[in-house]
Amino acid sequence: MAGGSGGTAGRELTVRGLLLGTLITFVFTSANVYLGLRVGLTFATSIPAAVISMAVLRLVRGATIHENNIVQTVASAAGCIASIIFVLPGLVMIGWWQGFPFWQTFLLCASGGLMGVVLSVPLRRALVTGSDLPYPEGVAAAEVLKVGTQTREGAAEAQVGLRTIVVGSVAAMGFAVIGATRLVATEASTWFRLGASQAATGVSASLSFALLGAGHLVGLSVGLAMGLGLVIAFGVATPILSAIAAMPGPAEAAALAAFGGQVRFLGAGVIGAAAIWTLGKLARPLWRGMAGAIAASKARKASGEALPIEEQDMPVGWLAIIVAVVAVPIVGLLWHFAEQGPLAGHALSLSLGFYVYVLLMGAFVAAVCGYMAGLIGSSNSPVSGVAILAVLGSALLLAIAVQPLAGREAGPQLVAFALFVTGLVLACAVIANDNLQDLKTGQLIGATPWKQQVALIVGVFAGSAVIPPILDLLNAAYGFAPLPGTGLPVPSDPLPAPQATLIAGLARGILGEGLDWNMIFIGAALGLALVALDGLMGRRGWLRLPPLAVGIGIYLPMSATLPVVIGALIGWRYEKRRADPAAQRMGVLLASGFIVGESLFGVLLAGLIVATGSGAPLALVGPGHEGAAMAAGTVLVAALLVVLYRWTGRAAARLES
Repeated sequence: MAGGSGGTAGRELTVRGLLLGTLITFVFTSANVYLGLRVGLTFATSIPAAVISMAVLRLVRGATIHENNIVQTVASAAGCIASIIFVLPGLVMIGWWQGFPFWQTFLLCASGGLMGVVLSVPLRRALVTGSDLPYPEGVAAAEVLKVGTQTREGAAEAQVGLRTIVVGSVAAMGFAVIGATRLVATEASTWFRLGASQAATGVSASLSFALLGAGHLVGLSVGLAMGLGLVIAFGVATPILSAIAAMPGPAEAAALAAFGGQVRFLGAGVIGAAAIWTLGKLARPLWRGMAGAIAASKARKASGEALPIEEQDMPVGWLAIIVAVVAVPIVGLLWHFAEQGPLAGHALSLSLGFYVYVLLMGAFVAAVCGYMAGLIGSSNSPVSGVAILAVLGSALLLAIAVQPLAGREAGPQLVAFALFVTGLVLACAVIANDNLQDLKTGQLIGATPWKQQVALIVGVFAGSAVIPPILDLLNAAYGFAPLPGTGLPVPSDPLPAPQATLIAGLARGILGEGLDWNMIFIGAALGLALVALDGLMGRRGWLRLPPLAVGIGIYLPMSATLPVVIGALIGWRYEKRRADPAAQRMGVLLASGFIVGESLFGVLLAGLIVATGSGAPLALVGPGHEGAAMAAGTVLVAALLVVLYRWTGRAAARLES
């Protein structure tokens, strides 16, 4: 297999590479949508996609490191464009949408994503080639590509890596199938009262390989931060608030009422304060970094130095054409959304005015997200914080400039319009967040930037095409819990969609539709205290506890968060025992397989639920066996984890020998 880091040698932008990347995008986008709706996290797909690409393209002649890089660039769109689920389900939660209309959802994702690609072109010179930002995931992906294409050991590692992903996927899917039969439980929990008081709390964990794998991928720091959030939520806030409410009846009902009615708003305040603080802290270094890079670029041009392959971006003329073309669907989408309801008389002015807002806010958040991706990695970049800022901006503008003219009856549509605008901004932000990481990988292996930018456009369209039907399917099968006060029926087992719930709630609160601001303000104060604690720990050289992760730990149900914490501890223990890089890469791929396998089964099960009309189409036993099923499920998950991690470690050890 050809490889290297030098310019134009060998194939790069090929039809087979684009097709393979598109197929991987379909799979990983589906997995990320399901995972994001369950726990509010998505996983980076570049490295798993690179491993799959190397294993597959090794079977054909003439494949190169640059062609493999194109595959992972296309597929990386799965990890980012799926983040649109942080906003769009809110339209269902407020009752404005009953499903996800294909063309509106597709065009929103695609047009916002294309704007992200365009904005990332000037940012590449400012934040990739003209800065010393570390880009941890981009560097790691480059190392994987180099190892996999330049040595026999690397070729063997690609095969073992693909096998590891498959084994992890099959194990996770197999357990999910058994869980769907109800022969084993998929959640273990116990709820109780504390002493003679009315205080209620409990311990609950989903027996989910996807969530355990997500914990491995986010790492120990984020995992422990989410664990601290759990302690605050269920060790402090829920017992105190349930004791004040003195709700009679089962402990589970009392604890969950306190959590859902008050504690989640506490978590929302922590998330909002931490996100805004993080973005504000980055403003000064972002400005300095971009100004320095622009100066360096001018100096290079003045010297007459020719641009190397690694500096050849998409031509400015093509960028201008894309901006002009994308303006049509964005303005059209905004106009179509506004003209159906009380805002119809303001549809034209709203569509033009908020097109400008999308451009300006999109440019701002693209720069912020790009800088954060370079600093801490795409996976750890607080994209949900950017969405919070975007919805605050759009909702405030509507409240000040439009609501007095449109009247109270336009309130629900104003909330929906704010969410729709935020979706466009978020699509732009997440693509820029991911694209710069890919361009760093390309820079390190000598790839051509404009070819990667074309590949990402392909990935944007592929991801945008699969998101609407997956969202529609999951909505039909599971549904989303409506916001309080909407009067909508509550599904029996809704997907949590935590960020969408928070962002929709913020929009309603600003536009006068009701929100528990007291708990949010208390949470904001707690968030600032956590920011100070994290800064102190950083200065002392201790393990950091990111405040955003603490807020997510408070905000999410314990059943979704505790497995992530456990997975982070398992991943830390595995990497401590298996210190060699190959073993650690295999651990990441095993965890990725867990997520892919269970998430794909979740999508397939949703199809069965819709097709059969049954909430449990694979159930073989009825109620009455919960205790035995819970014990069996817990033991089976523990045994599988021990076997799979040991097998992965041994497979990596054989590579080293």
